[in-house]
Amino acid sequence: MKEFEIYIMDWSRMLFGEAPVSFIIEVIIRAFFVYLLLMVSMRIMGKRMASHLSRNELIAMVSLAAAIGVPMMDPSRGILPAFVIAIVVVIVQRIISTLAFKSQKFEQLAEDDLSILVSDGKLQLDEMKKSRISPERLFAEARSCGIDNLGKIKRLYLESGGAFSFIQNDQPSPGLSTLPQYDTDFRKEKKLAPGFCACNECGNVKRNQPGNQVPCERCGRTKWVEAYL
Repeated sequence: MKEFEIYIMDWSRMLFGEAPVSFIIEVIIRAFFVYLLLMVSMRIMGKRMASHLSRNELIAMVSLAAAIGVPMMDPSRGILPAFVIAIVVVIVQRIISTLAFKSQKFEQLAEDDLSILVSDGKLQLDEMKKSRISPERLFAEARSCGIDNLGKIKRLYLESGGAFSFIQNDQPSPGLSTLPQYDTDFRKEKKLAPGFCACNECGNVKRNQPGNQVPCERCGRTKWVEAYL
């Protein structure tokens, strides 16, 4: 549109654009068919499309969304190309799912592998760095599961789909607190592990005293804090 064709109180243009009012009826028809297209596509691609999405499923969803946008609102575009794109996306997704089911190596290549972020109450800093997960994020996930210190965690996995999975320790041991430093009142309510300290960087626990400058054998840091049970 030319600059002189645009003015503030042009309600017809703002509401209907350049298309005639009758196009609204056509939009309703297009939306109905596109809705059916998405419903059938998601049904074919499996139940996970209605739950947590993997990377490939997210790509498929974005591709479908991009395919339906233009034909939904542009009167000069038909909806047949959207159906063709949807068919291609569904076929590719089904092929990837089938190959991933048959081959674990292909699944790891397509979906990525899981990462162990906590092992026996200790942070796996290399894996956390590789996965770009900060200790604060990890502690927040632990608190959401009611875990107030790392000694209660046997394993913490970052699944290929991005979800966190916790396996709690059958016999909790002293560990680094996951509670925020500034929540001092709540920290005082928690039970300390007498004679044990935890490395503030990696969660390694040893018999020590807070403030001792002995380097941690796992990460080399020298800041130790009280361990909790």
